[in-house]
Amino acid sequence: MFPTAVLTTLCLLAVVSAQQVGTQVAENHPPLPAQTCTASGCTTVQSSVVLDGNWRWLHATNSTTNCYTGNTWDTTLCPDPTTCANNCALDGADYSGTYGITTSGNALTLKFVTGANIGSRVYLMANATSYQPLKLLNQEFSFDVDMSNLGCGLNGALYLSEMPMDGGLTTTNKAGAKYGTGYCDSQCPHDLKFIKGLANIVNWTGAATDPNSGSGSLGTCCNEMDIWEANKNAAAYTPHVCSTAGLTVCNSTTQCGDGDDRDMGICDKDGCDFNSFRMGDQTFLGPGKTVDTNSKFTVVTQFVAPSGTLTAINRLYVQNGKVINNSMTDIAGISPAVNGITDTFCNAQKSAFGDSNSFERLGGLAAMGQALGRGMVLALSVWDDHTAGMYWLDSTYPTDGDVTQPGVLRGPCSTTSGDPKTVESSEGSNQVIFSNIKWGSIGSTYSTTGQPTGTSSSGNTGPTQPPGGGSGGSIPQYQQCGGLQWTGSGTCVSGTTCTVLNPYYSQCL
Repeated sequence: MFPTAVLTTLCLLAVVSAQQVGTQVAENHPPLPAQTCTASGCTTVQSSVVLDGNWRWLHATNSTTNCYTGNTWDTTLCPDPTTCANNCALDGADYSGTYGITTSGNALTLKFVTGANIGSRVYLMANATSYQPLKLLNQEFSFDVDMSNLGCGLNGALYLSEMPMDGGLTTTNKAGAKYGTGYCDSQCPHDLKFIKGLANIVNWTGAATDPNSGSGSLGTCCNEMDIWEANKNAAAYTPHVCSTAGLTVCNSTTQCGDGDDRDMGICDKDGCDFNSFRMGDQTFLGPGKTVDTNSKFTVVTQFVAPSGTLTAINRLYVQNGKVINNSMTDIAGISPAVNGITDTFCNAQKSAFGDSNSFERLGGLAAMGQALGRGMVLALSVWDDHTAGMYWLDSTYPTDGDVTQPGVLRGPCSTTSGDPKTVESSEGSNQVIFSNIKWGSIGSTYSTTGQPTGTSSSGNTGPTQPPGGGSGGSIPQYQQCGGLQWTGSGTCVSGTTCTVLNPYYSQCL
């Protein structure tokens, strides 16, 4: 969930993206094997990660002269978008030495500050020249995360973006996915230096609070599924939808949803978030809490679409061998209490919090499901927030809001904790570790040794109190009703039948 009324930008290294290919530094993608799973087991995928082009060294094609320094373009090399694309080259990266990005086995470590570099963003690769396409409709996605050393004001994010799989190769983009190009998200960011192979230099303005970032007249928009935005104090998962498919360039305030036109753009910037703290359970996730962020745990996200249309996004956790159901809502106006995302939940949440409902206007879960069906790219990042201090994730937001009003409290952090100067100096050694990435049929990507815990009953392969709740002891539609090691009831509500999806997971459909 990004801040209301502002555009969040990432804090970038001073030398950034390009579209031609340089030869000064060899590009070697760090290996990061993942797994695809079915009821029969999991198979290893020999994937890797690539650094986003916006962090890379941008220099003249025939020399080492920077095309972009600080937050300013070289006007000789870059007098216009096309000439700049022809004159400037994007080079390879020293992943560990410059950016603090390392892999070991199936684990990826992203350090927050490494030398002069702040933050990073990488994408999962299928091979040397293509991103890994993830088609997760009626699938689940799981990963392990260790954010015990990730404090207030920081975000260790794992999410999906409907980017072009080849990175947007064109006649002016020779770099492509191999060099991390083609980024887009639901915020329609203006800080991308190159969009569809052309430099975003028209009306470029350096950021007032970030000496390494700025914005141009163009934004780059697409559907985004935030599977995990978190630090050790708070976490959220959030679908954001757009009215268009794939990467779309916006070129006006209204189309981009900038400023006062935030709710009129082609993408839903607020999304429909589920943040346990914001939803009324302040004891669920954090150091020493039900999901204890002092140690590693597994995050499982299920995209339920039994008839081909996304109807629910369910969440559960596994820690110390036990399933932990997602927390239940405890907010006036959301009744019955639920523990996942449906269109009904999203509409009730927007009404309870007094928020605009661009999510519904732009298609809701059905639109998110269509993007998941087409295929999306996995992005992993660590960053701080020069626009809103990450208060929308882990603190009071807006910072002068009435904390007695529903939805204002997002986490326990103070309203001064996210100041970038403070965070970058005091939290510079922070990091996040993502590992054990898997995707496949629902119920296939994780195993447990103990019984579930949480406020609702559960089986070993999925939540038994899904969005929408239930009554009378009957299992609601879309809830688990059977599977291997299942110990709960197999009786579904009237009008639905317990249907086997795989040996590990049956569902009321």
